[in-house]
Amino acid sequence: MKLSQFYRLPALVVKKVDLRGWFCRHFETYLPYLVAHMFRANLPTYSLRVKGRLLSLEQPIVIGILNITPDSFYDGGKYQLHEAALRRAMQMLDAGAAIIDIGAMSSKPGAQISDPDREAAQVLDVVEAILKERPEAVLSIDTLHAKVADEALSAGASIINDISAGLFDAKMLQVVAKHQAPYVMMHMQGLPENMQDHPTYSDVVTEVLDFFIRRIQAALDAGIADIILDPGFGFGKTIEHNFSLLHRFKDFTFLDKPLLAGLSRKSMIWKTLGTSSEQALNGTTALNMAALLSGAHILRVHDVAEAMETIRLFERLKS
Repeated sequence: MKLSQFYRLPALVVKKVDLRGWFCRHFETYLPYLVAHMFRANLPTYSLRVKGRLLSLEQPIVIGILNITPDSFYDGGKYQLHEAALRRAMQMLDAGAAIIDIGAMSSKPGAQISDPDREAAQVLDVVEAILKERPEAVLSIDTLHAKVADEALSAGASIINDISAGLFDAKMLQVVAKHQAPYVMMHMQGLPENMQDHPTYSDVVTEVLDFFIRRIQAALDAGIADIILDPGFGFGKTIEHNFSLLHRFKDFTFLDKPLLAGLSRKSMIWKTLGTSSEQALNGTTALNMAALLSGAHILRVHDVAEAMETIRLFERLKS
């Protein structure tokens, strides 16, 4: 990366950040900017532009997961029916979820990519039902198809959550920019069907940082203003990789973007504890607190009430 290109990147936060190998490899390029920001006093606060207003991230918020697929890893099939999905969305909103993330494609290991037409039909049905009941609800769409994103945003959804960071569908970034929607970009090695075959990194944290720098620039070039980063726990990573990402989660604050932690009931928890995803709520709460202490702005969870309690305790501890 040339120095002129580097200065087009958003401001980077460096206070108390451990960059180790990544910093060493990029020392010469990044030194001037690092010096300029070395004495920045506080981490920045963020807000997202949704539904004609600003959604503040000054305090962490919760995204409630609404899987409307038959085969999601934890709650597959529970909310596939229209009435069940609507009822679950209302429960999560009442429990304090700031955003409902609707997914009509399973992204568990081994899952196949969905048909965009079928996925769009499922998503639009649920979007319409929720907004009819709660017009003010902020809805995120978990999709890697530009067609699904375009139709859902046109129907009243507010955010796109893309596990491929725009790499699967070349039209995705342009669609998100057209709607001026916030964009969650996640890191994934491979695709769901093969991502857990043999995930390999020389240093998972530095490689994910490098990935985000490239994808942030691509999103900015496309005209996307609000970008959220999700390091992708469980997506093309071993348990060791996942814990390395969480241990060094604060490194990602260097990129000066809101950070999302998606740890809810994942195998890094229940395999470590020797239990199951159904028994992983306590472990999820523990790791969510670790993520908050390391700079997470958003918790994406199945269990909204428990995540809200975690945030309340975190805010009390911080104060």
